[in-house]
Amino acid sequence: MTEDAHPNDTFRPIASEVMTRPLPLEFEALWVANQEDFHEFARLVSGSWEAAEETVHRAFPEILNLWDELLESSNMQADIWAIFRKTVISQQLKSIRHELSHLELAEEIGLYRALRKLPPRQFDAIVLRQVMNVDTGKVAWYLGVAKRTVDYHCRKARERLEPVVSTYLKHEGDAK
Repeated sequence: MTEDAHPNDTFRPIASEVMTRPLPLEFEALWVANQEDFHEFARLVSGSWEAAEETVHRAFPEILNLWDELLESSNMQADIWAIFRKTVISQQLKSIRHELSHLELAEEIGLYRALRKLPPRQFDAIVLRQVMNVDTGKVAWYLGVAKRTVDYHCRKARERLEPVVSTYLKHEGDAK
């Protein structure tokens, strides 16, 4: 994925015929066997059952889209969890970006505005590393890049954010 990738383009669109065809029996069994764990994991990450429900309902069609490939996988369960974890993280990042975009101007500081303006990869890397405190290796796995690339995205994001933060801190310091 490139720096210009749109943050909502993480997953392929789901064709309506995919959702209207009968579900494979094995897929239904997967759902029954794992839905509680998926919901609990998503709730722990997102903090609410409503967000968890939305995330699970976003992940399962994605898993269904890849079902034929997953059936041939040497470690199907791990691959399914990988898809699900990526969906959870993606949903969390989408939520953070959405929250930043709806701050009232009176309560917004320049940092939030600058965060919103970061390219998607820089936004994802800096939020995962600095806000959500995710290990660099996990961030690299999620973004599908090397650890060095995560470091690069974070460094570039900090370079873009630094003038805004220093201006805000100077302004706050002057008022005291």
